[in-house]
Amino acid sequence: MAVERASPSALAHFDPADLLDALSTGIIMLDAQLCPVYANVAAQDLLAFSLNTARGRPFADFLHDAEGLCRILKRALQTGEGITDRELAVRPAGAPREVRTLDVTITPLTGLTGTHLLLELADTTQRQRITRENDLLARLDGSRLMVQQLAHEIKNPLGGLRGAAQLLERELPGAALREYTQVIIAEADRLTALVDSMAGPSRAPSRSELNVHEICEHVYHLLRAEAPVGIVIERDYDPSLPNAMLDRHQLIQALLNVARNALQAQGHLGRIVLRTRARSNVSIGSALHRLVASVQVEDSGPGVPAHLRSLIFYPLMTGRANGTGLGLAVAQDLVTRNGGIIEFESEPGRTVFTLLLPLGEDT
Repeated sequence: MAVERASPSALAHFDPADLLDALSTGIIMLDAQLCPVYANVAAQDLLAFSLNTARGRPFADFLHDAEGLCRILKRALQTGEGITDRELAVRPAGAPREVRTLDVTITPLTGLTGTHLLLELADTTQRQRITRENDLLARLDGSRLMVQQLAHEIKNPLGGLRGAAQLLERELPGAALREYTQVIIAEADRLTALVDSMAGPSRAPSRSELNVHEICEHVYHLLRAEAPVGIVIERDYDPSLPNAMLDRHQLIQALLNVARNALQAQGHLGRIVLRTRARSNVSIGSALHRLVASVQVEDSGPGVPAHLRSLIFYPLMTGRANGTGLGLAVAQDLVTRNGGIIEFESEPGRTVFTLLLPLGEDT
């Protein structure tokens, strides 16, 4: 079978820069001083910088905390050997709140004009996010089953304890002694309610068409009633959000749990923002959604401790001395039952929890 080849005259019409700009992989050429001399469109978009303003300036100027990457670049210059680094986290100076995960391949090129470094940047941020969410959903399923089984085993002796206390109360001669049985009954009821909240709702979502802002407004008014005087609560809504088929009560409870967690993290001074946005082509687990609602709760508190970040959505995990560790676990369970997921990003002075809720059909 004959293979057609492009004629030299046809190839002559293509500018190599146009070919590189058509790639989805970021391509950057650095000189011996680690200053960009070329960057294709994908690289400029990925690292949020312009080649026109980047020429003659150190590449590190366009990244926050670039010491690790610069160390690798200098080693490639010194040794003349190619280097590949997987899952390197970088934060562009032009978009400081967007952390990108990159696979970086560095190839030294030596010519008449000296040594240059060719960087190939593959954005793996979305892949990492999907992997992280699938892992979280799988663990939540296992955790939910374990907690439900544990709840069943705990509630049986609690029921017997409560019944025995009621029988004992009938036999006691004085009211003063009955105060002790009332304490036993009240504590048994409290533990039963706690176990029920750990196990999560047993019913499937009761979906109806509603606007996400109705949920946000309900939670906003509850927060204002609970917040100390020094806490400012703001709203930043996207009015273009369409209606969605969601369980109103479950979503109110989920958003309220997240918002109360933000409120408790603030102390007596701070700022909380309820924000909504529409996002397109978002993967949640294995499903790709054309349109989702992003409902964010942003606070100005101290941030999530590093040792809790991978565990924060599991039951009984809390960073507060008086916390139960159930609020975020229940919230995540309720949101996943409605086909969504909760994500978060945190640093001192800014923590954002994002509820992603599907608005349309999967693709």
